[in-house]
Amino acid sequence: MIIFMNSEFIKDTEATISPFDHGFLYGLGAFETFRMYNGFPFLLNDHLKRLQAALFQLGISYKINREEIFHMLQKLVDLNHLQGEDVTVRLNISAGNGEVGKLAQTYQTPNILCFLRGAPSVAEPIEKDARILQTPRNTPEGPYRIKSHHYLNNIIGKREIQNTPEAEGFFLTEKGFLAEGVVSNIFWVKDNRVYTPALETGILNGITRQFVIKCLRVMGVAVEEGLYNPEDLLGASEVFITNSSQEIVSIKKVDDRLFQGNDGIIVKKLTELYRQNRKKLLSIEEL
Repeated sequence: MIIFMNSEFIKDTEATISPFDHGFLYGLGAFETFRMYNGFPFLLNDHLKRLQAALFQLGISYKINREEIFHMLQKLVDLNHLQGEDVTVRLNISAGNGEVGKLAQTYQTPNILCFLRGAPSVAEPIEKDARILQTPRNTPEGPYRIKSHHYLNNIIGKREIQNTPEAEGFFLTEKGFLAEGVVSNIFWVKDNRVYTPALETGILNGITRQFVIKCLRVMGVAVEEGLYNPEDLLGASEVFITNSSQEIVSIKKVDDRLFQGNDGIIVKKLTELYRQNRKKLLSIEEL
């Protein structure tokens, strides 16, 4: 595999990172994962905007250039002979080298790493089961959650559902409010209204989450964000989750409670609108 690292295109086996990179030593790094559809990076502008905000919070001094990233992605597709295929992009920026034990510093020379993987198939609608996790969702390290290297809480949640790809775990906050999935944001439908946990719960403001909320409003469907208990979700007719790699995934069962899954009217219409736009929008505001 050919990857991008610090302005160079190299074999993945040739990539090296210093043991003094504070992304390795202290978890000071952020990343974005998103899909490219036949070479088109869906919602690229929004992913880069969120990544830039994360770098600011981490004290990493690096200005992301959208045009440079766009052309770098195209070259990675060509070098890996992935033309005409859908791929998942992992764009990672870590703090770079720093003095051991010195944490209050600004990082001027971060490590920029990007690689492509085959994307999960979305040719057919996906259904999954879900479980309410015993592991509580941790609170963000800063004023809001960023997509950072601090991933232990997600890993523990994934281990609780035994790393089964056909299942998702739903975190609750320490106060018992619904938060988010291990790798997803949560939505449910009740009386033709869609509900989703508010950012106040400490969840990641997923790019696909934001796009789905915009799609629902374009469809004329009311969306409410708030603090909800598991019982609020269990009284729904439809439940679905979202992330950039898998798009919109219907939930057929949460614990022992059954839902409409792929037969849900809202999720069908939402998926149709999503797929109409995934090969032409660089930002949510274009919808």
